[in-house]
Amino acid sequence: MRETKAACFRAVFRNDLLMFSSSYIPKGPVTLTEAQILALHGDLRKMRHDVNGRLANIIAAAELMRLRPETAAERLKLLLEQPMKASEIITEFSQQFETQLGLLKA
Repeated sequence: MRETKAACFRAVFRNDLLMFSSSYIPKGPVTLTEAQILALHGDLRKMRHDVNGRLANIIAAAELMRLRPETAAERLKLLLEQPMKASEIITEFSQQFETQLGLLKA
């Protein structure tokens, strides 16, 4: 049996590390209209839905690999794409959120 190396996802989540190491400062007071708050909340709901969809894809691919090991090679690609896609979705929302609230990297 061929031994596989563990994948390193550190590069995939590099943006997350920057969120912890960088401090943000507000440009000043921010006033959001009701429409802006609802739009931001809609974006948050969409992000949660999309990330949950990626997690469901991971579970489905893993289940199919367990039930039908002969299809593992084709399912592996789907499985490995999902963390990067989830990270991109979160990063996109984070950038929108930071822009709407007027946060600047210090």
